[in-house]
Amino acid sequence: MSRPIPGFKLTLGITTTWLSLIVLVPLAGLFLKASTLPLARIWEVLSAPRTLAAFRVSFGCAAASAIVNGIAGPVVAWTLVRYKLPGHRILDALIDIPFALPTAVAGITLTTLYGPNGWVGHLLEPLGIQVSYTLTGITIALVFVGLPFVIRTVQPVLEEFPAEAEEAAALLGASRLQTIVRVILPSLIPAILTGALLSFARCVGEYGSVVFIAGNMPGKTEILPLLIITHLEEYQYGEATAIACAMLLVSFALLVAGNRLQARLGRGTAR
Repeated sequence: MSRPIPGFKLTLGITTTWLSLIVLVPLAGLFLKASTLPLARIWEVLSAPRTLAAFRVSFGCAAASAIVNGIAGPVVAWTLVRYKLPGHRILDALIDIPFALPTAVAGITLTTLYGPNGWVGHLLEPLGIQVSYTLTGITIALVFVGLPFVIRTVQPVLEEFPAEAEEAAALLGASRLQTIVRVILPSLIPAILTGALLSFARCVGEYGSVVFIAGNMPGKTEILPLLIITHLEEYQYGEATAIACAMLLVSFALLVAGNRLQARLGRGTAR
């Protein structure tokens, strides 16, 4: 029986080999290295107050930034698609800056901007608001990193949304707000959720743009990637890989749950 795609076995073999070398083998090595520690030591490392605090900081700030991006991203995407503003192409290109900008440069820039003597920080300081070296600063850095994921996920859906649906809603007497909430938004929810999940996954392991603005105070503003690097610098490779494995498993579980929720919402929207 002939297959519809020529070279199926060859392409499948190349794909499997590539994924194995890039994903499966490194992950297997990670878990094998962590398994060299006794279970009691793994539990001791993962249950340490410093580790638990780092988990709360990394996952909490990543979740907060994903929520902010899930709200701001569709608004920016709507503006880019529905309004042709002066410098529209430049504005559209600026969205991708976090993809191209080295994360360390972004971190230094944000720290300078929101520091006590920065352009924004010196305005906030008299009000008693501190951004740098706080959880707020970490969240702002993660919003900067993750926002393009939501925008670029929602933007194509908005561009392909049929104008006839909006016209039909208007003919039936729906206001502009009702059209957006009841006609457009339900179609965007799966894309918004996908972008927010991508943003969350990207932000959990973010290091370069966060490490400068975080302040890195153990138990307060220390992130998981920095804690892993600290263990590596102390030649505690087993402890570092144990934290990395736990971080990977928690992230994977949250992404699976998010994908199931997305699929359920997609089916509900289709119905």
